[in-house]
Amino acid sequence: MNFELIVFDWDGTLMDSEARIVTCIQAAFRDLGLPEPVREVARDVIGLGLDEAMERLLPTGDAGLRAEVVLQYRRHFLGGDQSPSELFPGARETLDWMTGQGYRLAVATGKSRAGLSKALDETGLHGVFHATRTADETFSKPHPQMLLELMDELGARADETLMIGDTEYDLQMANNAGVRSLAVCYGVHEPGRLLACEPLACLDSLWAIRDWLSARQAD
Repeated sequence: MNFELIVFDWDGTLMDSEARIVTCIQAAFRDLGLPEPVREVARDVIGLGLDEAMERLLPTGDAGLRAEVVLQYRRHFLGGDQSPSELFPGARETLDWMTGQGYRLAVATGKSRAGLSKALDETGLHGVFHATRTADETFSKPHPQMLLELMDELGARADETLMIGDTEYDLQMANNAGVRSLAVCYGVHEPGRLLACEPLACLDSLWAIRDWLSARQAD
């Protein structure tokens, strides 16, 4: 397995944004007078597109109500919420190392284009990735379309591509696209859920990803 293209999830994989996402979901529900989901329920939909997340959080609500919650969420997330949201330790260094090793890098995220652009602006990582896909541009995870589009754009085969993510949605997307995956176990979903998707490994830090790839290169 000689990987050429490495595709990262964003939230929970590169950025520690769980608190910000959860507080914005809860605020959006409060705005509309809805019972707000507890933290464990809200965090479980991180990684899905907003529409798909709201279908899970409001299974009995109509499409109009879910759309209103999405609008309120975006208002909070893109506007005034000040919950801390930073890159995980080792993120920048690992990405720089991968670039130096000649890997092509991409992002496949459940965020919107506006949300990802904001995150890339805040972190200064715009120039690091060769291509990105967001859930409002194509199908949400675990549908394989984001990965298929990225591979097509960057000219990579499935056997040359590695997906890295912290949720079963990331790993299921990889499986659906015929792509191998690495799980990180410091994000949203517990290791047992991740291992059920049969990733190549479940790693506890971004530094460990660098070590894992280095060992593969040495084999």
